[in-house]
Amino acid sequence: MHKTIRAKLFLTFLLTTLLVVLGMYIFMRWSLNRGFNEFIETRQQEQVSNLVEELGEYYATNQGWSGLAGDKRKWIDLLWQSNPHRSHRPPVWLMQARRETDNSWPPALPEPHPKKHFLPLEMRAMLLNADKTIIFGRQDALPQLSLQPILYQEKTVGFLGLLPGKAVNQDSEIRFMERQSESFIWIALLMIVLSAALALLLAYILGRPLKRITTAAKALAVGRYDLRLPVESKDELGELARDFNDMAAALEQSEQARRRWVADISHELRTPLAVLRGELEALQDGIRPLTRDAIDSLFGDVMRLNRLTEDLYQLSLSDQGALSYRKVHVDPVAILKENLAALKPEFQSKQIAIKLTNHLTGPVSIYADPDRLSQLYRNLLNNSNNYTDSNGELDITVFRMGDKLVLDFSDSEPGVPEHELPKLFDRFYRVESSRNRHHGGAGLGLAICTNIVEAHDGTIQAQPSPLQGLTIRIELPISS
Repeated sequence: MHKTIRAKLFLTFLLTTLLVVLGMYIFMRWSLNRGFNEFIETRQQEQVSNLVEELGEYYATNQGWSGLAGDKRKWIDLLWQSNPHRSHRPPVWLMQARRETDNSWPPALPEPHPKKHFLPLEMRAMLLNADKTIIFGRQDALPQLSLQPILYQEKTVGFLGLLPGKAVNQDSEIRFMERQSESFIWIALLMIVLSAALALLLAYILGRPLKRITTAAKALAVGRYDLRLPVESKDELGELARDFNDMAAALEQSEQARRRWVADISHELRTPLAVLRGELEALQDGIRPLTRDAIDSLFGDVMRLNRLTEDLYQLSLSDQGALSYRKVHVDPVAILKENLAALKPEFQSKQIAIKLTNHLTGPVSIYADPDRLSQLYRNLLNNSNNYTDSNGELDITVFRMGDKLVLDFSDSEPGVPEHELPKLFDRFYRVESSRNRHHGGAGLGLAICTNIVEAHDGTIQAQPSPLQGLTIRIELPISS
């Protein structure tokens, strides 16, 4: 069974917090034990120093150890009195040892490794003469002793021997450590509960927008492009929601453009087909005689249909990048002049004057496909020829601007409203007041021009013409 993103987030947050709490618990226990042991060791060193000092004073007062040797009670009392942190009453084991008649001290340990045991200082202390003979102690323990010299008048008069072992904790100290351990456990459990609650809250907060995005993505997959997500934050989730909204808007625009595209193609194809059908039915019914004019009219409709399908084919190829481009270094002005010469009769038939103004000081070269460049020029020239009134004019200006070659195609009336200029490069767009399907095309020529110019790393734009018509400006990079 797969886990939801909320469950994964919850488990991730909870596991992370558990590891942190466990690490903190172990570290705090280690730090407390270490600090407490250091505290006990410091107290033991203080007790050892006091005991050495007490023994030195005893030696000075009694001028020797004779009064102490063999007196177990006095030795135990001296050990107990030297403890600066002693309680009001000695512990039971010390009182019992004080009552025993056996003068041996310290008692033998039950285990062979006393370092593993917590032993009070009183059970680890031995007293030796200056020649290291035993006053109080065990002969078998001599190799294990660490000796502390007892001084009198800067002379060593004896040694305090200490058996190895850890310092013992007082009852209050043991209870303190137990309470701290219990507190740590309760704190850890409380932190785990709080962590689980926090992980659940975070999983819900973070999982809610992700669940919305998942639901929206499923809706988007079935065509609901109008769906938008609320942007509630400025973090990565907010950016994801904004990106999703941008994607949905782009898909919505693409779907609208696709529908317009299909509708426009259907409309553009239906018009010449309807004309052809009407004329053919008229010929079949005998309403219109089969004359040369009738055949020429049918041929014109077929050619318009052919131009439309060819434009559609060329546009689809350029959209897909499937147009073949064989780029070489060419002279764009020479190619322009060739196309002007080829189309000059068509302009003359409409009595449209053509003027070419070349401001270049010398030949320039651009890296382009000469066939596609010729197609670009012919589309623009045919566009001006089709949409410029008779007895009009077309001015073509060529000049250099930095590392760009600029070509302006400016024709005379009719013009285009300024707010419609950016739409001229849309597919099937026409300014209906100045264009018609009989003399003009299907509104695909400038779209094809845009693809050709962009394939040559150039730009194309429309702007008002000084001749009251339309200016198409093309900028192409000049070869270095």
